[in-house]
Amino acid sequence: MAYEDRYYRNRNCPCARCRMRGVMGPAVLITLGVLFMLDTVGVRSFHYTWPVLLIVIGVVQVLQHNASTEGHIQPIFPSRAPQAPAPPPPPAAPPPAGIAPGSSSGGGTGGVNHV
Repeated sequence: MAYEDRYYRNRNCPCARCRMRGVMGPAVLITLGVLFMLDTVGVRSFHYTWPVLLIVIGVVQVLQHNASTEGHIQPIFPSRAPQAPAPPPPPAAPPPAGIAPGSSSGGGTGGVNHV
């Protein structure tokens, strides 16, 4: 499935589906408030009414997934954004004076042949 074919949530998108994403939290809080209020005033115990919370979550999920995506704007991910060309590597430094190219500087005789 291509990037363009999938739905990705975008906070700046005006479509109904992206706007519905912010409904779950308030719906759960309002439902909990009503259920605890019913428990406090003695109408119904929370023990019997908590399944209503699951029903509200399910209804909100169905509404979110069935909302229209007309006018949806896909977000731009960093991996999908146009990449700037990489800067060229710095030029190689010339060897220090006094050391011949290709000679090793490892111990011993210092590059002098002793017979």
